Amino acid sequence: MAVNMKGKSLVSINDLTLEEMYQIFDLAQSLKIRKLSGEPHKVLEGKTLGMIFSKPSTRTRISFETGIYHLGGIGLYFGPNDLQLGKSENIHDTAKVLSRYLDGIMIRTFSHQDVVDLAKYSSIPVINGLTDLLHPCQVLTDLFTILEKKRVLRGLNMAYLGDGNNMAHSLLHGCSKVGMDLVLATPSNYKPAKEIVENAKKNAAYMGSKIEITEDPAEAVKDADIIYTDVWASMGQESEAAERKQHFMQYQINPELVKNAKDDYIFMHCLPAHRGDEVVNEVIDSENSVVFDEAENRLHTQKAIMALVM
Repeated sequence: MAVNMKGKSLVSINDLTLEEMYQIFDLAQSLKIRKLSGEPHKVLEGKTLGMIFSKPSTRTRISFETGIYHLGGIGLYFGPNDLQLGKSENIHDTAKVLSRYLDGIMIRTFSHQDVVDLAKYSSIPVINGLTDLLHPCQVLTDLFTILEKKRVLRGLNMAYLGDGNNMAHSLLHGCSKVGMDLVLATPSNYKPAKEIVENAKKNAAYMGSKIEITEDPAEAVKDADIIYTDVWASMGQESEAAERKQHFMQYQINPELVKNAKDDYIFMHCLPAHRGDEVVNEVIDSENSVVFDEAENRLHTQKAIMALVM
């Protein structure tokens, strides 16, 4: 039975039920088939999505703007200097005003609390396009891509190597919700947030899967079905890049390390990739890599999210 998600905000994957997650995956697959076959699917005709970008992005802007167009709606881009969000106008008032004009809001910003507050005070759905804490649309896309490639989610083993950042946090939420094992390998001073790890372990226990944190990259990728990594210095951390590289170099995804994974492992990266740092060309360009399928699927997954909540 379909779950009615109209009006629901997507701030965190942890807010979704398992049924809602699979409804997103099912609709993403349907919309992808319709797009590739050239069949119109203007299910949001006449709707308007406001896209707030405090952080720039290639994939997020293009996939959301193209996606709302495919669905028959209009996307309005607001850059860092276009709104007074949290500056001369508080978020409460901005949320109330935007709710009178728009049918949905996508926001990509620094502070996670800004998204929480925007969703709290808006009467229209708010979609988290990325914060410093979470990246839910990317991980829903990742899980959809894995489902395409492996035909199953529950029982698979993912290894994530690198920073305990917003990607790690949303992977903790997503993998634990669907019953995937997740091993995160990070340096001791770059571990994910304790409360998110604890919550993921509770979800995993319910689903019969496991969450592990280690500092050993070889241990993490042993018998992995999926190997995932991200940049070592995220946007806003450029001044730390050299120091971070020293800490993370042993976590580089290279041909020697991936020998520990299953032969049919898939390699994933949310992009942009810093080739030669977190991953080398021999891996990201290999037959095991699905990074460009993954990037394409941002379009289809986010279209499903918009179609369901707007």
